[in-house]
This record gives sequence, C-alpha cells and structure tokens, in this order.
Amino acid sequence: MLFNSLFGFFSNDLAIDLGTANTLIFVRGKGIVLREPSVVAVHAESNKVLAVGHSAKQMLGRTPGSIVALRPMRDGVIANFEYTEAMIRYFIQKVHNRKTLVMPRIIIAVPSGITQVEKRAVRDSALSAGAREVYLIEEPMAAAIGVGLPIENPSGNMILDIGGGTTEVAVISLSGVVYSKSLRVAGDEMDEAILNYIKKNYKLLIGERMSEEIKIGLGSAYKLDEPKTMEVKGRDLVAGVPKTIILSDAEVREAISEVVAVIVDGVKTALERTPPELAADIVDKGIVLAGGGGLLKGLDVLLREETGLPIIVAEDPLSAVAIGTGRVLEEMDLLRQVEI
Repeated sequence: MLFNSLFGFFSNDLAIDLGTANTLIFVRGKGIVLREPSVVAVHAESNKVLAVGHSAKQMLGRTPGSIVALRPMRDGVIANFEYTEAMIRYFIQKVHNRKTLVMPRIIIAVPSGITQVEKRAVRDSALSAGAREVYLIEEPMAAAIGVGLPIENPSGNMILDIGGGTTEVAVISLSGVVYSKSLRVAGDEMDEAILNYIKKNYKLLIGERMSEEIKIGLGSAYKLDEPKTMEVKGRDLVAGVPKTIILSDAEVREAISEVVAVIVDGVKTALERTPPELAADIVDKGIVLAGGGGLLKGLDVLLREETGLPIIVAEDPLSAVAIGTGRVLEEMDLLRQVEI
C-alpha cells in the first residue's frame, strides 16, 4: 500500500493533446505545462533525432541535406511510429525535468474516426515512450469537456473542433457521442491551398511556415470589415530569384474557400443526422467552435449564416482539447464514462 502511494507520488499523470500541428501536455494539478509544435528534426543517414518541438519547427524548409525536419503526425494520426515515440518521450522528459524514473499514467485525445490499427499505434508509442497506462478519449468529447459543455446532461451539445489535421464535428449527450464525423480536412489543408494558390497565380514558391503565417495574418472565411494586405516573400518559379508580392485577404479567402466549404458541409450533415429531440436543444444552445481553426476570422459569421444557429467561439479554442483531457485525468469517474 505504501509502495502504491509512493508510486502515485512519484508518477505525475499526464493528459496529452497529440495534435498534427501542436502537442499540448496537461499535468495533474498544474494545468497545461507544455505547448510545442509536433515537429521532429532527424539526421538523414543515421535517423538520429536532433531536435523536437519549437527548435525543430525553426528548421522546417531550412535544413541542409543531412538534416530532415518532419511532422510525424498526419491527419491527426501517426504517420511515423518511431519519430512519434521519440517526440512523446522527449515531451514527457521535458515536463518531468528529465526524471527517468517517472512512469506516468497518460490520457491521449484522438480523432473520432480513428481505426483500431491507428488506436494501437498511439497506445504503443506512448507505452514505448515510458507510460505506465494509456487511455484514449475522443477529441470532440475532450473539446466539449474543455469548453465546459454539460456533457452529462440528457441534452444535445454540438461541438466543432478544427485542428491542424482533422476537423471533428460531434453531437454529445449523456456523456456519450450520439453522432460524430472526423473530416481529414483542417488547418493543414488551408496552408496547402494558400501555397498552391500563390504558386498558380503568382508563379511564386513559398514554404510551409510562410503559408501558415499568411493563414494566421490574412485568413478569413467571411468578408472583413477592413481589407488587409501582407508582404509575401518566396522564390520566383520563372526567373528562379527571390521575389516579394503583396497579397490581400480576399485572395486568401478565395484560396481556402474550398476547405471552408467542406467544413461547413460537415456541420450541415451532422445537423441532418442529429435525432430531432437533440436538434431542438442545439437550436437553443447553438454550436461551440474550438481548435485552432476556430480562430479563423469570420468563420462564426459564415456558419451562423449557413445554419441559422448561434455560434459560440470557445474562450481559448487552442487549449480546449488539452483542458478537457486534463479534466478527465483529474476525475477518474468521468474517464470510465468517456474512454474508448
């Protein structure tokens, strides 16, 4: 018994939002203690991991031939097992100040459309990285808990969580997911759409990081009150020399319009599939918007126009999943209800 209590004292349990773009870690009793990009830099020949997180992201598109900066997560799931494990291990050690004895209990939020094989990959990579026990919960459920929705009540709650790799739309009632759809279209696809638009219309090649900066600076789903522009630097595909162009918010809106349309369609489909009793609740409560995509300017206005429902943007959309997963970590009864 004493051993168990000592073990509990030494093992700091963690909740992880293992995202395609960013990984957030919530430590029991401390809140969110780590927020870093899900990027790993490796040596091309030896496969040795050289950097993880912020320092690795700085290298994206800027590495010499011997170093490769890559993202081991794609569309919300593990694309490279070995590097994901190295990334999780690095983050666990960083959170626990390099204590090697620590074997935490870990809860990880995963996309709702995840397959059995993908679930096993997430579980195995966390166990290999030093976890004692691993539990999985669905991202939309975690986001709903994180934004404070009354998920235990017999009423319908609708959440739209737009991350880097996936968009999760779900209707939740009585601590269960009544309907969920995981769209493999989200922030990354917006970045790619911007990159392709500039390549096609300006014959200018830009990098992943520049594309993300444009999305954050100019991205919008609905016409802005005041037009904005931004200076964009890249390589001229015709002359092969560096070139600068001025990009407007209207052009970025056009570039990402198809991605936004897929997300809006996903919301409409979810509303069509929702049982009538719960649909009536959603008419009153509206839809809660979470995830990094929830920060896209004017998305709430567009959704309100398309669905006729109130749209509530979460207070801290980027942290919703991590906060929700952390709350589950602190309430074991809740974990028994929502784990998958």
